[in-house]
Amino acid sequence: MKMTYFGHSAFRIDTGSAVILLDPFLTGNPHFKGDVAAATEGTTHIVLTHGHFDHVGDTVEIAKRTGAKVVGTFELVQWLSKKGVQNIEPANTGGTVKFDDFSVTLTQAFHSSGSVEENGTVTYLGMPNGIVLHFADGPSVYHMGDTDIFGDMALIEELHHPKIGLVPVGDRLTMGAAVAALACRRYFNFETIIPLHWGTLPILDANPDKFGEAMEGEASRVLNPTVGETFEV
Repeated sequence: MKMTYFGHSAFRIDTGSAVILLDPFLTGNPHFKGDVAAATEGTTHIVLTHGHFDHVGDTVEIAKRTGAKVVGTFELVQWLSKKGVQNIEPANTGGTVKFDDFSVTLTQAFHSSGSVEENGTVTYLGMPNGIVLHFADGPSVYHMGDTDIFGDMALIEELHHPKIGLVPVGDRLTMGAAVAALACRRYFNFETIIPLHWGTLPILDANPDKFGEAMEGEASRVLNPTVGETFEV
C-alpha cells in the first residue's frame, strides 16, 4: 500500500485496485505545489471527514472528472450531489461502507461542519467525523479529522486497532501538539503517526515540531513525510 501526503489533512492512498483521496484540499493549499489533475489521476474513492472548505477542497472537480465515489456523512454528500457529484455513498457516525478490498468506518470527532455560502449564510453539513480504513492487504488507518481529544478514543482503539494514525496537531481549530501527543500515547498503539493540520493557515502552529517533542521517548513513531512524495506502508 502506498500513501502520499498533500499537506494540511489531504492524503492519497493507492491499494493496487483503488485510489483513495482523504480530504482533498489541494487548490489553495500552500503546502501543495503540484498539478491537481496529475496528483489525483485515477481516483476511485474520495472520503471526507467534514464539510469545511479546507477538507472538501477539490472534491467536486475531482469527482466530476474521475467518477469517484464520494463517502461522507449524509448531509455532506447530499449537499455535494446538488453541486454535480453523481456517485455518492452516504454514511453516518459508527457506520461502515464496504468496498472490494477496503472499508470505511466513520467515527466521532469533536469539531463542527458546515459551508459558508457565497451570500454569507452557513449551511449545516452534518456531524464531523474521523475515518477508519481497513484494508484487505495493508495496515489499518485512522484519520482523526479535525478534533479535540476525547475519552472514547479508547473505544476506537479497542474496536479497530489502527496501525497508522493521521493526527491533527496545529491548535486553534483542533487540539494542539501536547494534547495530540497525549491522545496518541494514552489511547492508541499506533506503529506510525503522521501529524496533520499545521502551517497551512496563519492561525495554526507553523510546523509539527512541538508534537514530536511532546511524544518524548516515543518520537520514533512520528513520521513527517515530504509533501507530494509517495511512501510505502
